[in-house]
Amino acid sequence: MIKSLASQPGHYTLLLWQTFHGRPPLSADTLLSSANFTLSLLPIRLAHRIQALRNLPFIVVSNPNIARIYNTYVHSLSTLLPYQERRITNLDDEIQFTEVMADLVQTHSNTIPILARGFLECRKYISPADVTRFLDEHLRARIGTRLIAEQHIALHLSSQPHCTDGSGYQQDSSSTHIGVIDTALRPAEIIRNCESFVSEICELKYGVRPTVVIDGQPDTRLAHVPTHLEYILTELLKNAFRATVERGKERDPIEITIAASPDPPPPSLKDVQIDPPLGQENMTGTSIPSTSLIPGVTIRIRDRGGGIPPETLPNIWAYSFTTFGDEEVSDLSNGNTDALNAISGAGGDSSSLAGLGYGLPLGRAYAEHFGGSVVVQSLWGWGTDVYLKLKGLGKI
Repeated sequence: MIKSLASQPGHYTLLLWQTFHGRPPLSADTLLSSANFTLSLLPIRLAHRIQALRNLPFIVVSNPNIARIYNTYVHSLSTLLPYQERRITNLDDEIQFTEVMADLVQTHSNTIPILARGFLECRKYISPADVTRFLDEHLRARIGTRLIAEQHIALHLSSQPHCTDGSGYQQDSSSTHIGVIDTALRPAEIIRNCESFVSEICELKYGVRPTVVIDGQPDTRLAHVPTHLEYILTELLKNAFRATVERGKERDPIEITIAASPDPPPPSLKDVQIDPPLGQENMTGTSIPSTSLIPGVTIRIRDRGGGIPPETLPNIWAYSFTTFGDEEVSDLSNGNTDALNAISGAGGDSSSLAGLGYGLPLGRAYAEHFGGSVVVQSLWGWGTDVYLKLKGLGKI
């Protein structure tokens, strides 16, 4: 069964697909459509990850931590297979299916640190290039799988047509959310939230905090997943804050420029070359994005932290790379200070501003998942510009 499912092509998790069920509260038929859409994608995606784990060297898969992740994926797939053999046609089945989704999300919430710990223990048996390649693919797949599950859970909780006692969901006309997607997200608000969090960490560690200046088009909006953007910006700001303070430039503000991308509007459904998944055939309550609205945003983060040494720059996207200094290395009990340690939690406090090499490859994975990018331009001896490009649907 796993081999058969893994042989089927996986679908991309487009933001366009995730908003096509319309704004909640959804009707019972549309909620069932969402459940079947979710069910059409997840077993195939889980099977692909199981097959990828099987393709690792046997001695690596035999590691207790990696074997634990393998067993977790097999168990999750086994809970979905009974539903895949039939369509979800009533609300009782949908409720039960959503409970399975919630359990799946919770079960997989800590898989990345465990997986990273396993690779740390298997370093003698797998090359850094193979680890980076596997983690890149795994993280991108995990982002999509988690989004698909969380999107249906959010639509379920914000619709609840199964409530018959009058306690059902009352639609908030001012809400801009469709599930976990904010269709009118303001990047400037996310930046300020992340700035507050990173500033507290920076002041705790260094006793000072740089200021952040936002310019450009701060009122720009787009459809995107707020939690994804929060993660990316937090990691990029950690890098900028640390470099700025350690360079002694804390009086110089970190400049963040927001610009609406002059890209063409996103394609309509008929332009996207993806077969309609199960449950999408007779969808109601669809919401097509206006072609006159902004499809993307570029955010530039500029610091005066001295830039990145030329010999270091080619390695910043590798999970086996670290920004720890020699003194920080000696402070760690296990002596391993690269991205795998940061992800696995082996390097100490996860809120530290040190050892942030892992933030770039993880942040890039989140950005690229929906067609965005992270580009780093370093002026050695002066500072660094990081360009975060986001693809969205504009304001729906």
